[in-house]
Amino acid sequence: MSLTAEQRRALALLTSGGRDGMTQSSLTTLGFEASVIAGLVNEGLATQTLSRGRAGGNTKVVLIRIKATGRRAIKG
Repeated sequence: MSLTAEQRRALALLTSGGRDGMTQSSLTTLGFEASVIAGLVNEGLATQTLSRGRAGGNTKVVLIRIKATGRRAIKG
């Protein structure tokens, strides 16, 4: 699998996000376009999960987590 520099950078950041990953809004703030994030999810390198925020549970947060295939892709 051939990754772009932007995809590699995003996956590297997701590895530093730990078990909880990172929010989609954090990745967007760091300069990643939604299409890059969606591409990682569509290619099976990351997962996207809708979660309730902690402040009263009314806030919806999209979490992006790296998958094992994503970890292997940036190592290989």
